[in-house]
Amino acid sequence: MTARPIAELLPHAGEMILLDGVVEAGDECIACLRRVRSEGLFEDANGLPAWAGVELMAQAVAAWAGHQARQERQPVRLGFLLGTRHYRCDVDSFPPDTELRVEAVRSFHDDSGMAVFACRIESAIGSAEALLNVFSPPDAEVFFTASAGEST
Repeated sequence: MTARPIAELLPHAGEMILLDGVVEAGDECIACLRRVRSEGLFEDANGLPAWAGVELMAQAVAAWAGHQARQERQPVRLGFLLGTRHYRCDVDSFPPDTELRVEAVRSFHDDSGMAVFACRIESAIGSAEALLNVFSPPDAEVFFTASAGEST
């Protein structure tokens, strides 16, 4: 399956981009691909550890948000992973050369930028799933300025 480039959808750069591309994107969901390597930011000779699946899911959510922004001719915004609930993975790691399909489906979103996504990773050797709580402020600069003023 051919994946579309993902870098233009994410507020990440270089090695921090963990997904290889987007294969499907819609109003409520996205599906991305990742081929596990034998070395990388989180990978080693054993592949990608199961715990890193949460970051793949978070990047799929960010890619969904980036896709929505592009559809509306808006810039890609910064977002934050607030937490995860019910993370379950049935393997300890995903071995090198395993193709992962990372899906995120929006289940809740409000005007302040809070959202919940049901996420899933599928591969030939195992799967993972979780609910991710995320936050993308409408204006990150205003958010940071307000937050900095509260802490002083």
